[in-house]
Amino acid sequence: MKRRKFLGLATAAIATPVLNISRGWAAEPGAPLPIPEIMEVGSGAGNALEAIRGTRDFVGGAASETWGYSQDYLGPLLRFQRGRTANISVTNRLDEPITAHWHGMHVPGYLDGGPQLAFGPGETWAPELPIDHPAATLFYHSHVHGRTGPQVYRGLAGMIIIDDPDIDDPLPRDYGVNDFPLIVQDRRFDRSGRMTYGLGMMDRMHGFRGGEILVNGVIRPKLTVPAGLVRLRILNASNARVYDFRFSDGRQFHQVASDGGLLNAPLATTSLQLDGAERVEIVVDFSDRAAVTLVSSDIGMGGMMDGGMMGDRGGSMMMDDRGMMGRGGNSGATLDIMSFDVGETAPVGPASLPTTLPADAPELGDPVRRRDFTLNMHTGGMMRGMMGRDGQMMGINGEPYIMDRIDETVRAGETELWRINADMMMRHTFHVHGTSFRVVSQNGRSVDPERIGWKDVVRVQGPTEILLRFDKLASQETPFMYHCHILEHEDAGMMGQFTVV
Repeated sequence: MKRRKFLGLATAAIATPVLNISRGWAAEPGAPLPIPEIMEVGSGAGNALEAIRGTRDFVGGAASETWGYSQDYLGPLLRFQRGRTANISVTNRLDEPITAHWHGMHVPGYLDGGPQLAFGPGETWAPELPIDHPAATLFYHSHVHGRTGPQVYRGLAGMIIIDDPDIDDPLPRDYGVNDFPLIVQDRRFDRSGRMTYGLGMMDRMHGFRGGEILVNGVIRPKLTVPAGLVRLRILNASNARVYDFRFSDGRQFHQVASDGGLLNAPLATTSLQLDGAERVEIVVDFSDRAAVTLVSSDIGMGGMMDGGMMGDRGGSMMMDDRGMMGRGGNSGATLDIMSFDVGETAPVGPASLPTTLPADAPELGDPVRRRDFTLNMHTGGMMRGMMGRDGQMMGINGEPYIMDRIDETVRAGETELWRINADMMMRHTFHVHGTSFRVVSQNGRSVDPERIGWKDVVRVQGPTEILLRFDKLASQETPFMYHCHILEHEDAGMMGQFTVV
């Protein structure tokens, strides 16, 4: 199909009249925020995860079938210590292959948990992980080719915290008291209140988006915090939705960390945009004791704010459980994420933020090589994808992902400049396994990498340049991946793989 005709069909689909969807249930916000249990992962035995089936009543309706790591939905918070070895086992109690990918962690390819390391029902994977990563907030999830989207959506995901015992962390760090993990997801529910995942044409093109916002598995929860500085570790674990986080009263807060670890200094701001799989750590001052809500602008499927090219003026467009276009349950230009109130507990931890932070800041030097990557539609699978059938409708540099093909070979220890672009008016998020990188420019404009910090996911909505170096090896049998982290794009073939030699 010629590109112009395809774009015409896509535009016609977007212009489908928006329907108001009535539901037989009401999603009541305000339940307490669950705090994930910690699994301290060290060198001893007993650090075990099991991928299991479960059920959960998300909205006061019918119970939804879910998956999780050692619990009905999501998994425990895994805590690692830099400089130590971590032994962990993952057993598959499901009826299809899974993996456990340590997203953002600097480990060799044979420990990375990518598609080549899938293991089947009844099998156990027991890697020994040398933890060589700065203090950071990371992400773990299943990463099976063609099945990452539905598996993560059902619940095979969780948060990782890496601590560095050699630095003096001057930020709030009393877990569950003034240091909280926030795993943010959007989910879609049918009229009975069951969580659903079914891909229509728009879902395949732009990624699956739901109308209800969950934090740590609960719809729009409430958290009671102390009257002082509070650290929030935010993970966008949605399949495709982009968030533009801010507080309902417009209060200022400080970003203190990005995907790969701490910034050099706290960065004052009133809003932060997070694409899929990005993480950010912020510190918020609640000493005024005012109740407040964390909200997000509704960013449309093309990366525009609600009311832009890919959205309507009353709420984000999305499919209902029948594949019909309609408003999500959390419709409108602003999405409520969760609410905060201030308890009677006396403030704990630091009373003020430091002017500098103990960031890990290795010098990458000048690139010795440049590589170009274009994220695009794959014409061979396009029609099958548009008709709702399985097919590799996405690709990179004109090729869909093939598991037994190595696309690039990188030399360890050499700095490279990667240039990423997209050949359509579509937003993507580019993730690289095995390292963290510096963002050099976006849309032809240079950026200050010190303000952005170390990344492993970057938004691509125009020409984007990143500077990176690989210090961990990856073989042909267990290569590293680069891919779009809109999970439906990844599953549809927008992924490549490379060795580090």
